[in-house]
Amino acid sequence: MRTHDWIGLLAGTLTTIAFIPQVIKIWRSKKADDISISMFLIFTAGVALWMVFGIQTGSLPVTLANAVTMVLALVILILKYHYRK
Repeated sequence: MRTHDWIGLLAGTLTTIAFIPQVIKIWRSKKADDISISMFLIFTAGVALWMVFGIQTGSLPVTLANAVTMVLALVILILKYHYRK
């Protein structure tokens, strides 16, 4: 793998794992009132498009990072729906 691929994988890893504390917080507190549904729907759509872009351009770092980020964003959306009042 080339240097820029490693940089891309590291960047993708860091930006993706940034969502894990939010998922854990919602899971433990059973509350997602402060999460903006509009923001996460728009964000998830953008991440899905980045994933498609990564697939079409053959960029493993872009594809992997956005696939995992999309899963985490979807988990947040599901928890937001599940814990609604």
